[in-house]
Amino acid sequence: VQLQASGGGLVQTGGSLRLSCAASGRTFNSYSVAWFRQAPGKEREFVAAAAVQNSHTYYDDSVKGRFTISRDKAKNTVNLQMNSLKPEDTAVYYCAAGRPIISSISRSLGYGYWGQGTQVTVSS
Repeated sequence: VQLQASGGGLVQTGGSLRLSCAASGRTFNSYSVAWFRQAPGKEREFVAAAAVQNSHTYYDDSVKGRFTISRDKAKNTVNLQMNSLKPEDTAVYYCAAGRPIISSISRSLGYGYWGQGTQVTVSS
């Protein structure tokens, strides 16, 4: 599976962006998908996931109610709609695919496939 992330950019506080991750490979729909982010000088952190096992979505508390993850199985894509953006959302965002167990859905080690990252910058 190969992943290609896009949609990042510069936006003002309170604005919105929609990230997309296009996947190649016929098995993509059998994987859980997630978005992680990494700010300068910080470790990569979990943002959101859509689990293939139960079709549930999971969010970090910092983005809950503002971000929405969705996948289009027909198009082999996963999207992240980001609303009410804050300066602390500034980071490189990575999409990922894998088969983590539900209890580890937010851990990067469970994902074996990663996109190249797309920069999101939120100005104050």
